[in-house]
Amino acid sequence: MAAQEHFERLKQGVQTWNTWRQEHQGIRPDFTGANLMGANLMGADLMGADLNSAFLSGANLSGTNLSGANLTRAHLIRGVNLTGAILSGAILRNAYAVLANFKSAVLRDADLSGAILSGANLSGAILRSANLSGANLSGANLSGADLSGANLTVSHLNGAHLSGAVLRDADLNGAILSGAILSGADLSGADLRRAILIGTIFERANLTGASIYGISAWNLQLKDANQCDLVITDKGKPIITVDNLEMAQFIYLLLNNERIRQVIDTITSKVVLILGRFTPERKAVLDALREELRKQDYLPVLFDFEKPKDRDFTETVSTLAHLARFIIADLTEPNSIPHEVATIIPQCKVPLQPLLIQSAAIREYSMFRDLTLYPWVLPIFRYQDTMSLLASLKEHVIFPAEQKAQELAKLKGGEYSS
Repeated sequence: MAAQEHFERLKQGVQTWNTWRQEHQGIRPDFTGANLMGANLMGADLMGADLNSAFLSGANLSGTNLSGANLTRAHLIRGVNLTGAILSGAILRNAYAVLANFKSAVLRDADLSGAILSGANLSGAILRSANLSGANLSGANLSGADLSGANLTVSHLNGAHLSGAVLRDADLNGAILSGAILSGADLSGADLRRAILIGTIFERANLTGASIYGISAWNLQLKDANQCDLVITDKGKPIITVDNLEMAQFIYLLLNNERIRQVIDTITSKVVLILGRFTPERKAVLDALREELRKQDYLPVLFDFEKPKDRDFTETVSTLAHLARFIIADLTEPNSIPHEVATIIPQCKVPLQPLLIQSAAIREYSMFRDLTLYPWVLPIFRYQDTMSLLASLKEHVIFPAEQKAQELAKLKGGEYSS
């Protein structure tokens, strides 16, 4: 009796199928395009069966032996149960397996290239050396799965759950892992070149020795992740490693883009941070100061403390201060400046040149004297008006600030005493 004649009997239970298999040993069962929806094939021996384009929606294939079976373009959608099934070496190219249950299934060396597995349950599955290139695994559950040496090139894993998964030496070149959860996953030696990592969770993950050339990494969660020996160069190039995934792109740009290096050099040698009040009278002085600094070939950055504080201003001004060649702070009519200056000076060894309009009624605020104990704080320069300030800017502001910057550069890494 031919295998095709058993379609209806297969729906009745596994006994009919196993009996037929015993009677027709050596014959490759051909179920090409067959309708086996809802069939009970639990524990059946379907080794090497041809199920090309077969309809298996809702079928019970738990514990079934499908080793070497051809399931190309098979329909394994919602409700199909492949829990614990043996699919080693099986071919599932372009199979449609949305929400299919492959929990604890064995898919070693299986070919799932181009398969649609979005939302599928592959938790605890064995996928060692499996081919999942181009597969759609969006939102799939792969927690605890073994994907050692698997081919996941250009696969879609956005939103996938891979907590505790083993991806040792897996090929994820060009894979999309946006929003994927890889907490506690083992990615040691994995190839993540050109992968898209946006909002990806790598908490407690092991990334030792992973290749990360060309990655797109934004807003990653890397708490307690092992990031040792990350390879930032492409294959065939001299190996360069770093120990921080988020810094990798920046380091690579520094090494390979002369223009980026020039930008960094420009920032650290030309930026001048200007601090002061933005009342109409004081703003006019600051604007004139900024314009004159431009003429002196600097890149002035004017920080406005009067605008609405929609973010942590202290953090922002501190970041700008660390990038600056030197800082100019106008202490006339201080408002927020005392707090910002008191935050910057102790933690940022950048020359700070304080300014103060010359007037019997105006003195520096009392707490500023304590800050002058830091050696990078220069003596206050008192000016009569805007015109006199600009006329003496080069001699009494720029020159002493530059001199102090050079002095600090020579002493970088040393200890300062007050």
